[in-house]
Amino acid sequence: MEETKEVLIRYEHVDIYQKEYQVLADVNFQLYEKDFLYIIGKVGSGKSSLLKTIYAELPIVDGHAHVLDYNIKRIKANEIPGLRRSLGIVFQDFQLLTDRTVEENLEFVLRATGWHSKKEILGRIEGALNQVGLYDKKKKMPHQLSGGEQQRVVIARALLNYPKIILADEPTGNLDPETASQVLKILHDISRSGTAVIMSTHNYRLLKEFPSRMMKCEENTLKKVVENEI
Repeated sequence: MEETKEVLIRYEHVDIYQKEYQVLADVNFQLYEKDFLYIIGKVGSGKSSLLKTIYAELPIVDGHAHVLDYNIKRIKANEIPGLRRSLGIVFQDFQLLTDRTVEENLEFVLRATGWHSKKEILGRIEGALNQVGLYDKKKKMPHQLSGGEQQRVVIARALLNYPKIILADEPTGNLDPETASQVLKILHDISRSGTAVIMSTHNYRLLKEFPSRMMKCEENTLKKVVENEI
């Protein structure tokens, strides 16, 4: 008997705008638990805008959009922090606090999202850093880490609150090819362990090295893609 997977994201006929400009029209897709979905396309094609609607940075005007238990079209301002705690967000430019160690960066996030027990906080930090292979770097400052190590800290940060979905916006954009492959392997391992991943990228080499489901932002639409089309 085939396993029934939980639907984590459902978009139906969604139009996405940046102010008055329509970026994407009639967006339809679903994301399931353990999925790994690439959003590909040229710079400026709407990849980041799509991700921003998922964590309610951009409003949805037309269509139906559900992320986990949230109706994104009708989401209230006081519901957005709860939505974002259910998501892990990985940015291209790291956004680490430069005056704090790796451990202190992660502790800051946990305390800001309602964790109080020092023992539980340290235990969760250890678990997240072990997941990305960086526990031995917990006392380092961000400037003492390579770009790839900083991005792995960002992934650990995104994992802290046991999210059901990781959103990774061009996470390998600032990395050399070997380091980018290492980071992408970690993200694929995360999806296999149960956390769905949506990753935007225009690095087609990585798609061939780590194949998975793809959709493409092109000509103001989001299209399904098969591997031999890229």
